[in-house]
Amino acid sequence: MAVQGGQAVDGALVASVEAAARALLLLLEPEIGGPAELSVVLCDDAFIHPLNAQWRGVDRPTDVLSFPLDEGPVLGDVIISVQTAAQRLNPNWALEDECLFLLVHGVLHLIGHDHHEPAERAVMEAAEQALWTGLGRSGTLREPASAGPS
Repeated sequence: MAVQGGQAVDGALVASVEAAARALLLLLEPEIGGPAELSVVLCDDAFIHPLNAQWRGVDRPTDVLSFPLDEGPVLGDVIISVQTAAQRLNPNWALEDECLFLLVHGVLHLIGHDHHEPAERAVMEAAEQALWTGLGRSGTLREPASAGPS
């Protein structure tokens, strides 16, 4: 498990995301069939923008990208733009909360969850909430079956 942060990323945020990533991997062991590994990169918009353009065809920064690997125990990579996360912050959250939510969201993509169709969105949102609670976080992430884009 590796968490990397760029020069502008606070060390306490890196430590928090690393601890949450380790906890998520433990919480997900029953679903994924055993121990797993994960790479997390905390970056800025200049880092994530070209990746978003190359892999999703969207020429702008985004908050989180997931790259599944399906190589043994390695789930893949989650890349979080701390800069975009700060701009899209839920008004009741600290930056740490937003980054941990994006980590949960990204990891769920790595294990096959998606949110393009309403039914799969509902399943993914329930999984997000379960993992959020499993991390010891409180509060409801979203209203059930939210219809907005993500």
